Amino acid sequence: MGHHSNRFLDYLTRVKRYATHTVNAYRTDLKQFEAYLAHSFGIQEYQQVDAALIRSWLASLSSKKVAKRTFNRKVSCLRSFFHYLEKEGVIDKNPMWKIKSLKPEDRLPVFLEEDRVRDLFLEGDFEPGFPGLRDLLMLEIFYSTGIRLSELINLQHQHVDAGSGQIRIVGKGNKQRIIPLLAKVLELHEAYLTEKARLFGTGPADHLFVTDKGKQLYPVWVHRKVQKHLAMVSTKTRKSPHVLRHSFATHMLNRGADLNAIKELLGHASLSATQVYTHNSIEKIKRVYKQAHPKA
Repeated sequence: MGHHSNRFLDYLTRVKRYATHTVNAYRTDLKQFEAYLAHSFGIQEYQQVDAALIRSWLASLSSKKVAKRTFNRKVSCLRSFFHYLEKEGVIDKNPMWKIKSLKPEDRLPVFLEEDRVRDLFLEGDFEPGFPGLRDLLMLEIFYSTGIRLSELINLQHQHVDAGSGQIRIVGKGNKQRIIPLLAKVLELHEAYLTEKARLFGTGPADHLFVTDKGKQLYPVWVHRKVQKHLAMVSTKTRKSPHVLRHSFATHMLNRGADLNAIKELLGHASLSATQVYTHNSIEKIKRVYKQAHPKA
């Protein structure tokens, strides 16, 4: 069974260009699924798997009180995997067509208030020299473009066009989008490039952001850096790169940006994914209304 899942994961990486953390999550899901089938039913081939067996595994996950978000990711993983097996002719019938995801929990995006973001960039404690320039530029690009973690890690020097003041981001499914860069970000980018070239040299296809040793960044490293800096200005539980992405979208919407424009900037495939940010704006309007209306 493992050779089919390995080929599927390789397909997601090389052809579909899925983010590394998504591929790793799917790898874990498939290993768990295969272990369950082998241990509980002695099944070694995917041709033997039917909807009843899949439901049995999902029921075991529910009994362990797996979070809805994790549960739905595992369903999504199996849905993509069995579609792949059917397309490759490994199975004749897709057993996932009757399997449904759970209704997701209503979770509003966590974001920083504008004054907290201002404190982050004006009063943040950044190291001197290359490390500080890199961290500051990294945070600036997260907040000023709404870029995803995987997209930032894969940025190359050629993706930033300083002349036109734009950055080209390669998103999910290898889709590309162009986003303007603020003047102060371009100035910081120039200072960072000078220091990076002095230490490591640069080429157009080199990764824009590197560690102190000149190696490509990886997700855990970026998370630690972002958490460190956000902890200085925020007491919120979540302090991840995605919080800066959420802050970018929420602040743009609060200041009158069109929802469709935000959709394009974020690289969302559909408007429904972007509409979640309207809830934060509505809640803000409700608070202002209750505080200001004479009869509230």
